[in-house]
Amino acid sequence: QAQLVESGGGLVQTGDSLTLSCTDSRRTFSSYAMGWFRQAPEKEREFVAAISWTGANAYYADSVKGRFSISRHYANNTIFLQMNSLKPEDTAVYYCALRKPMKSGSTSLDDFSSWGQGTQVTVSS
Repeated sequence: QAQLVESGGGLVQTGDSLTLSCTDSRRTFSSYAMGWFRQAPEKEREFVAAISWTGANAYYADSVKGRFSISRHYANNTIFLQMNSLKPEDTAVYYCALRKPMKSGSTSLDDFSSWGQGTQVTVSS
């Protein structure tokens, strides 16, 4: 069983950058695809980015393409989300999760599990 912990959130200004990290303390997600999702107040949780277990394939929501980049570092068992050119619309709690087996290429929330507790990102104007 994975135990995911997100970190790196904070309060920034429009145009700033942040890097979020997600670590599996039990070191079990190296063979699983992983995704980042976010949830703003009074909104549904939405897909942000995902990366295959090999790190060869990445997928992004249209709202963050060209600004966000997902990567994974196997040596320290950590997934990153590099966020550039941040906008107030990016304000949300960001969560990481593992994709379920036999769901190759999926970016659907229903195909992810083992959610972390989330980290708050606030972008001021």
